[in-house]
Amino acid sequence: ILFRERSKQYKQTLGLLKVKFCVLKQILFSWFPVLGWLPHYPIREYAVGDVMSGCSVGIMHLPQGMAYALLASLRPVFGLYTSFYPVLVYFIFGTSRHISVGTFAVISIMIGSVTERLAPDSDFIVNGTNGTGSVDIDERDAYRVQIACSLTVLTGIFQILLGVVRFGFVVTYLSEPLVRGYTTGSACHVCVSQLKYLFGVTPARFSGPLSLIYTLVDLCRLLPQTQVPELVVSLVALAVLIVVKELNTYYRKKLPLPIPIELIVIIAATMITHFCGLPDKYDIDVVGEIPSGLKAPRVPDATLFSKVIGDAFAVAIVGYAINISLGKTFALKHGYKVDSNQELVALGLSNTVGGFFQCYSVTSSLSRSLVQESTGGKTQVAGLVSSIIVLITVLKIGSLFEDLPKAVLSTIVFVNLKGMFKQFMDVPMLWRTNKVDLLVWLVTFTSTILFNLDLGLAISIGFSMLTIIFRTQLPRYSILGNVPGTELYLDTNTYQEIPGIKIFRSSTTLCYTNAEMYLEVLQEKSGIEIGKLLTAKRKQDAKQKRKQEKERKKKTSGALANGKLSEETKGQENITVISLKETAVNGFSKGQVNRSYHPDTTMSDSDSDTGCHGNEENEEASGSHTQSIILDLSTTSFVDTVTVKTLKNIFRDFEEVDLSVYLVGCQACIVEQLEKAGFFSESIPKSRLFITVHDAVLHILKKRGEADFVLVSHQVHSFHNDL
Repeated sequence: ILFRERSKQYKQTLGLLKVKFCVLKQILFSWFPVLGWLPHYPIREYAVGDVMSGCSVGIMHLPQGMAYALLASLRPVFGLYTSFYPVLVYFIFGTSRHISVGTFAVISIMIGSVTERLAPDSDFIVNGTNGTGSVDIDERDAYRVQIACSLTVLTGIFQILLGVVRFGFVVTYLSEPLVRGYTTGSACHVCVSQLKYLFGVTPARFSGPLSLIYTLVDLCRLLPQTQVPELVVSLVALAVLIVVKELNTYYRKKLPLPIPIELIVIIAATMITHFCGLPDKYDIDVVGEIPSGLKAPRVPDATLFSKVIGDAFAVAIVGYAINISLGKTFALKHGYKVDSNQELVALGLSNTVGGFFQCYSVTSSLSRSLVQESTGGKTQVAGLVSSIIVLITVLKIGSLFEDLPKAVLSTIVFVNLKGMFKQFMDVPMLWRTNKVDLLVWLVTFTSTILFNLDLGLAISIGFSMLTIIFRTQLPRYSILGNVPGTELYLDTNTYQEIPGIKIFRSSTTLCYTNAEMYLEVLQEKSGIEIGKLLTAKRKQDAKQKRKQEKERKKKTSGALANGKLSEETKGQENITVISLKETAVNGFSKGQVNRSYHPDTTMSDSDSDTGCHGNEENEEASGSHTQSIILDLSTTSFVDTVTVKTLKNIFRDFEEVDLSVYLVGCQACIVEQLEKAGFFSESIPKSRLFITVHDAVLHILKKRGEADFVLVSHQVHSFHNDL
């Protein structure tokens, strides 16, 4: 017996250990996705495609890394570092199989705007006074690297924290029109920043709002000083890149790999510049020293965090938005899932670790991701292979590109902006499909152009939030009618409403922001002026009391007069009852009559005439014999205190003038919230709730003795169709 008890305890303990191990394994795989797929990597099926894809993307990393480093106002070698370390980190923590993480034009220009703002050339002038003298390039570049690394680490910290608290849904507030408008505006900033290399001029540096406009004006002023040799180099490189890239696009199905024209142009330009001595003869600006090897990690300057905290958060959000949008696009195409929160953590770790190794912020690139997917890449192994290509370049052959003209790198940037500039085609498409999204796109683009990248992003997000508020504040309200032959109820502009029943629906949720408007439009659409009806009813009740008091006084005046008055009153009551019955027969409804609007039985002849006239006004105010109101709340997703009070007031006021109110389409959570708020009572029973509009309509018609109305209308409709 003791052995059996101990064995049972051992089994229970073993079962608990297995459960804990499974939970620990699941947590470990969620934080380190590489442990989940790498042990099961099918080498025979995926290895060749990943290696070919990795080599292609690695070749693209070299020119783009060096070119985009210029956008960040850093030396080209730091672009190569950025194409190596973050890619390795994403290989371990990322969940997307096809995106290529590394340098990106928009993020690079955002980094460049910060480095130039905090480390302008004017702060590093030596051997001169009154603004004259040379700039200490080495000291300036070293300080800019510190700024970029501090900004990158802080960006990564923001992304990690957001991922840990499961805040991946934050990107949903950046709509697609906003992101595309922002990247298009950023492309314009990138384009203008590279014009100085194409023309070989040095415009003044501007910061703050309208800096892009001021830079363009200054560039136009300096055009007569254009360096013709650099312009020729730029035009030749630009022509070659455009032609070959178009050929790659045209023959993409026939070519096994796209022609690496960017790398070819870089090699050719470097060789021509070096052997022809162009820097000495024509003073062409070249890349300069590119140190070989990797540098030891260094802790970033934490004192700079307070100066770049706003920029870091903007870079974190924009980088993640671009990354997750591309990741989900490829995941949907190839049938796998991308974890949005884990992507935040992976991108944050890539930036944080990269910041310690003198890298700047990264995100995924559309051009490299398309190449990685189209050349057969299946998993993150392609990114690992591409990082090895970059590592070989940094260790062995990086110094060979010291004579590469900066104008050639700027042309590579220009050509890679083609996809962003094609987003201008969103404008006519949005004009045809959605004017509000078009307005978001235009405001985002304009604010990005005029107010720079950081302030422009804040303005565009604020405007996007305002559009959401306006949409909830200005919903579409409609009175519904029955579609003959069905249980559907649509707008009465197309279908006829059921007599005596007003079915009211709002296109958005009912909450405190639109509760007052909801009540106003309900009265307007239904033709029921509740204020006039309540006033008329109260006046009539007051008049009734006065008449009763007058009759009581007359009864005390004498027995004879009282007897005659009683006989006349009975006769008038009989006449009134007959007239009420006639009204019920001749009208549509056979249900209850709203007696509040009929003349008082004790009124004199003159008063009776006045009462009839008031009754006609009341009928107009009550919406032409409307007896029931159905409120369709199927679009309501939550209930606040203002909503509860508004619904209570509707029930109270409409019931006071003998109009029945019903609620339909309430979700279970809405009913629970109404119960907790104390909405239901004797005056508002749960019997006023119905699942569908049709159920409520049938209930009302059955209550009025007209349950066959819908059936008859369906038969008539079918008869007309047969004819």
